[in-house]
Amino acid sequence: MPHARGVPKVGRVTTQPTTAAFASIAGQTLDGFLQRHPDAATGLGDHRFDDRLPDRGEAALAEEARWVEERLLDLAELDGAGTADSPLAPEDRVDAAILRNRLELRRVELRDLREHEWNPLVANPGSAIYALLVRDFAPVGERLRAAAGRLSGVPAALETARRTLRDMPLVHLETAVSQFLGTRTLLATELERGLRAEPSLRAEVEPVRDRAVAALDEHVGWLRGQLEAADGDPRLGAERYSRKLSLTLDTASDADAVLARAEADLVRVEEAIGQTAARLAPTGPADGRVRRVLDRLAGEGHVENDTIVGLCKEAMADSAAFVREHDLLTVHDDPVEIIVMPEIHRGVAVAYCDPPGPLEATPLPTYFAVSPTPADWSPERVSSFFREYNSHMLHNLTVHEAMPGHVLQLAHNARFASPVPVRKALWSGSFVEGWAVYAEQLMVDTGYRQEQGLGDALRMQQLKMALRMTINAILDARVHARGMTEQEAMRLMTERGHQEEGEAAGKWRRALLTSAQLSTYYVGYAEVSELARDLAAARPDLSPRERHDAMLAHGSPPPRHLRTLLAL
Repeated sequence: MPHARGVPKVGRVTTQPTTAAFASIAGQTLDGFLQRHPDAATGLGDHRFDDRLPDRGEAALAEEARWVEERLLDLAELDGAGTADSPLAPEDRVDAAILRNRLELRRVELRDLREHEWNPLVANPGSAIYALLVRDFAPVGERLRAAAGRLSGVPAALETARRTLRDMPLVHLETAVSQFLGTRTLLATELERGLRAEPSLRAEVEPVRDRAVAALDEHVGWLRGQLEAADGDPRLGAERYSRKLSLTLDTASDADAVLARAEADLVRVEEAIGQTAARLAPTGPADGRVRRVLDRLAGEGHVENDTIVGLCKEAMADSAAFVREHDLLTVHDDPVEIIVMPEIHRGVAVAYCDPPGPLEATPLPTYFAVSPTPADWSPERVSSFFREYNSHMLHNLTVHEAMPGHVLQLAHNARFASPVPVRKALWSGSFVEGWAVYAEQLMVDTGYRQEQGLGDALRMQQLKMALRMTINAILDARVHARGMTEQEAMRLMTERGHQEEGEAAGKWRRALLTSAQLSTYYVGYAEVSELARDLAAARPDLSPRERHDAMLAHGSPPPRHLRTLLAL
């Protein structure tokens, strides 16, 4: 199997020929996912279905549910595919387990969660259109025609959503209104930019755009009309949450075990950040020391809307130079652009990494998107935001999102090749997020920013993020399965997590808007760091670069399956 340049063939399972039966079933299953989720296919870099929106009508979802059951039966007939007793080669066995887990998750989404019936965010076509407009994977005319195809489906898709949606939670409705307005802005900006570049397509594209805009306006009006009576519960409940969490994480730990471990680890991280604060402020009372040190660092590292992007660019250059200097892992010089976060994606996270799809054939840049503060925020809220995201924190954030976090890990993922790209396309969120958090600790442990005398300042931010990551998992479980109140959550975040009020309020909304995703950071970090430790113990002859390259040489599987691939 091809492997990334510089990755030694150590700790790897010898690849046996892929069986024809498994290759056929795996290929059909992956292809079936992409056909039924054309927006996801575009994001992954498969452009066969770029002119379509997903069909969330009752008949289409019922057909998909039947298809899921058939594919699960196909996998079961491969003599235990995905289990330890399977006759398949280890790499095929891992791929079969990943496919089975993804099918089982989709079955739960269709049968039990049914978000299309209560979550208005699901119906927003913005991301599906945005993906066609901002990446130059094809000539602009070809992408505009595909966008026109998707725009032509917007009125019917939104009409279907209005017929289906009921019992919507208020937080989801409020966020949906904002993000649908962002989609409308997208059509007036990015789409118009494309038409200026290809004016011959105006007659073809403008009519469908105008109908889509009218449909969006009608839908936003309808959503606003539901706000006053919105009383849906955004919490999944213990049973549904537990089922979703185990499949999302693809881990052996159940929801109760994850929560118990996170609450125990929170105490350990509190002790570590207290020790670091004592080094930075050895005098004065111990009570409140962590908060005082964090406030001092926030004041020293002042950031504004006009400087945040430039500071992230500097931090990325510094972190990349440090990774190379200390030979931590192979650095691929793929293009990266730091951009202001598009409006349609705001309201959930402050930053994200948006790589080209792993199936993309055209070389394209990765976007590191950073969210500015909204124009309607008060000066006090803006000040709070930038105390949280001060310049020291931006270095840690850039390590996570870019170097050697998401940007570099996903560059390795893009170079992974296999007969059927299961691990490349269906990547594990817990592995991807777990690696990025592991990268934060790796950098501070190796001495990043120490030469500037800022090593402990950075470690304070890394440990604050470790507190946040651990609290995220606690929030995820306690909000959706244990009835945690907003007051309890805010107290946990602001007091034990030392978060700014605005950051904590945003995370409370995120905990309500999402489920299971907030736990991927904590569980992924725990599993990735344990795997790195075990690989170092099993192969002490490997350098840090060789060890880390080996961990990234197999796509992005769940950490427990990476153990199989590394023969641990």
